Amino acid sequence: MNLLDEIDITRLPNHLAIIMDGNGRWAKKQGLLRAFGHERGSKSVKDNIKTCADLGIEYLTLYAFSTENWNRPRIEVETLMKLLIKSLRKELKTLQENNVKMNAIGNLEKLPKSAQDELFDVMEKTKHNTKMTLTLALSYGAREEIVNAVRNISNKVKNNIISIDDIDDSIINEHLYTRNLPDVDLLIRTSGEHRISNFLLWQIAYAELYFTDVLWPDFKEKDLYEAIISYQKRERRFGKTSEQIK
Repeated sequence: MNLLDEIDITRLPNHLAIIMDGNGRWAKKQGLLRAFGHERGSKSVKDNIKTCADLGIEYLTLYAFSTENWNRPRIEVETLMKLLIKSLRKELKTLQENNVKMNAIGNLEKLPKSAQDELFDVMEKTKHNTKMTLTLALSYGAREEIVNAVRNISNKVKNNIISIDDIDDSIINEHLYTRNLPDVDLLIRTSGEHRISNFLLWQIAYAELYFTDVLWPDFKEKDLYEAIISYQKRERRFGKTSEQIK
């Protein structure tokens, strides 16, 4: 049976987020260095971007590098930054061909200057693309994001720019990295881990969560289809009863 036939194209997640986990374990299973796992994982990134664009998913956010990842061995961090630059250069053509706009969230100033330059160049060259928005979470941590939002809002209250009574969900949203993105509908994590790992904590408040044992380098079109089919079988009530949403 073709899994694509089981997907209701009218009920796709508007915003899909993925914690791409398992590159290192994939490499270890193959008897290879971790760097080879990251290299293979970048191919899965390309394949899944294309699949999401073909399906018609409007927003795809990938957890590429967390604030905690800076604590990894220096050689691995350097390898990841070089791979980021290489991938951005290599995949610009793919983004253009699939009408995909590149976006990025996180503490981007911590990235090496060469990575920042490449990232901003791709963002500039794809800014008019309209089929899908691809967001890379780089040097990203949700707690840091929320702390920054609280600081900025507090500063505006202190300077009488906004009133404390004005603070609501929308005000907080406006001060997050994701201010131009909708809330997440479906969050996927690969590799068998069942953690959120400081990723989009505010934005996944009502997201459906999907965990799979498949390691990220092995996460193919079929696996993505299975996640979406699972999502479409769920009843999203947003705090209401089943009767209220029917």
